[in-house]
Amino acid sequence: MNTIRANGIDIRYDVQGNGPWLIMAHSLGTDLTLWDEQLPALTPHFRVLCFDIRGHGGSSAPDQPYDFAMLADDALGLMDALGIEHAHFCGISMGGMIAQHVALAAPQRIDKLVLVSTTSGYPPEARALWAERIAGVRRNGIEPLVAPTLERWFTAPYRAAHPEVMARIGNLIRAAPAAGYIGSGQAIAALDVTDRLPALRCPTLVLAGADDAGTPPAMGRTIAAQIGGARFELIPSASHLCNVEQSTSFNRILAKFLTSQPD
Repeated sequence: MNTIRANGIDIRYDVQGNGPWLIMAHSLGTDLTLWDEQLPALTPHFRVLCFDIRGHGGSSAPDQPYDFAMLADDALGLMDALGIEHAHFCGISMGGMIAQHVALAAPQRIDKLVLVSTTSGYPPEARALWAERIAGVRRNGIEPLVAPTLERWFTAPYRAAHPEVMARIGNLIRAAPAAGYIGSGQAIAALDVTDRLPALRCPTLVLAGADDAGTPPAMGRTIAAQIGGARFELIPSASHLCNVEQSTSFNRILAKFLTSQPD
């Protein structure tokens, strides 16, 4: 693990593998280790850069409102600091929201785009839910969110069969700085980028877990419909963190898309 200064904050990152650059952005409330099960499949083909989003893991967690322009600038600043001119970019959940904004802000720097378990905007009732969640963290901290988050992120059969994964991901959520969770939650609640997506021209893969209630497959289909030539794939028997719950099929689909030549 390394730390570098970019866009006015310290960003923790890790680089493994050889080949073209692939940048991976994790979900809200986790850190760069969320991608651990992808690395063995990707590092033979790519130089994989995983990083902690502002407010998470070993990166700075300023106590201020965040927005996706800022979070995209963090990622682009990290690319600048590491001398990366262009790269593939894969983001899950909040990381997918950042990926959309990076591709919109600097399209010439994104080779292929992968958007996982994510959305381009929320209906008003979901925004109210985010406000409620943020207020709860201000009052009671992160701990009360751990169990309900795990219930949303994984199917019941997987949770029952993999207590060790629940412990690992639960500890990531538990360790999330409250300021980072609140700032990120404010950015997510304000997300509204659907109408801008037709401007994207890069090859794009949109992935969704079939059982994801938080960002249901319909949200992924909306994204794919807005981006010319985008491909949508559903991962069966998976909820939100489909990269963990169905890592074998996830890795196969991701590696095939990233290594394929254009038609």
